[in-house]
Amino acid sequence: MTQKQRLDLDNYLPYLLNRVGFAMVDSFTAEALKDNGLSIDMWRVLAALSNADELRQVDLSTKTSIDASTMSRIVSRLVHMGLVTRSRSKTSSREVLVALSPKGGTLVQRLIPVAHQLEDTTAADLPAKDLAVVKRALRHFYDNLVKVRSAR
Repeated sequence: MTQKQRLDLDNYLPYLLNRVGFAMVDSFTAEALKDNGLSIDMWRVLAALSNADELRQVDLSTKTSIDASTMSRIVSRLVHMGLVTRSRSKTSSREVLVALSPKGGTLVQRLIPVAHQLEDTTAADLPAKDLAVVKRALRHFYDNLVKVRSAR
């Protein structure tokens, strides 16, 4: 008789990441996004745009890990809400450029401190150097998975 394999969820990386991620999204949605009519994906788009004058929609998809068709719907919704603008690139009529509108920029500036507070609460009592290691490890994990996926 073969021994039954077990999976210790409390020590399984995908479970731990999902659990923390879900708790953070749930908290941020309740504290900041819901009252502004935003989803977490909409927030990721707005946050990504806050660090650039404008981004090609395809680059925004890559940066936020949101697939292209979903990104198109999100951008359309954000345009309708007056939070972003969408225009055709001057260099290629096939490229769509997305930028924060003044209203979107104001909203993002109001939400960024809430996002920082959530990170501070999550990492409370963790030394800054340990938090830096966690962030570096998470970026490394993501890069590994992208390499595997692109090798297929």
